[in-house]
Amino acid sequence: MARLTARGAWARRAALYDWLEGSDLRRASAKKRLFGRARGKTLLVGAGTGLDFRHLAAGSDVTAMDISDAMLTRARARAAASPARVRLVAADALRLPFADGVFETVITSCTMCSVPDPLRAFTEIRRVLGRSGRLLMFEHVRSTQPVLAATLEVMTWWSRRSGTEMNRETVMSASAAGFRIARIESVFLDIILAVEALPTNDMFDRHEDGATGSGWHADDPRGAPPTCAGAA
Repeated sequence: MARLTARGAWARRAALYDWLEGSDLRRASAKKRLFGRARGKTLLVGAGTGLDFRHLAAGSDVTAMDISDAMLTRARARAAASPARVRLVAADALRLPFADGVFETVITSCTMCSVPDPLRAFTEIRRVLGRSGRLLMFEHVRSTQPVLAATLEVMTWWSRRSGTEMNRETVMSASAAGFRIARIESVFLDIILAVEALPTNDMFDRHEDGATGSGWHADDPRGAPPTCAGAA
């Protein structure tokens, strides 16, 4: 079975997306805490059907983009009802149609499991984010626990047919693209994380947290990270 194109896959999933994303009901408080840290002009990468719009800070200025016109069509009513000012844009996370450094905050929410090339997407996010900006990620990632990691591998064997991969090293990909990890909250075990990352001003800043250069802190609940060599 050939893998569907990104646009085609998400157009087909749009009708069932709200039902498939029922976990939003259980993780809403964690999302609200994380998204509440957004400041200034904000980009939401991967708007979907707008389930996350209700978690955005009141009065915030948000550009919400998605590759799927079908998703954005379903998101319109939620954009109008959001406490934030939400503008919908059809765009590809791998080729963001925005100028360099134009956003003060970028948010991803279960986005990086679905983009074809996470490192390229993070590089684009780094490009459009200002030097003093922040990246807020609510993402599920590969577990460091062997049994959970093996389970996610099996799940990914099936889920990647529709464009979703459950076993990605998302935090390391962000570091490799030029972000320093400032904060990690474990939302569910070590497979759903709320992460705040800051853009490095130059490549030397990548090493300010220690010899690994990974941007992880010693009190990170996931323990010691691998080296950046395996991030990509």
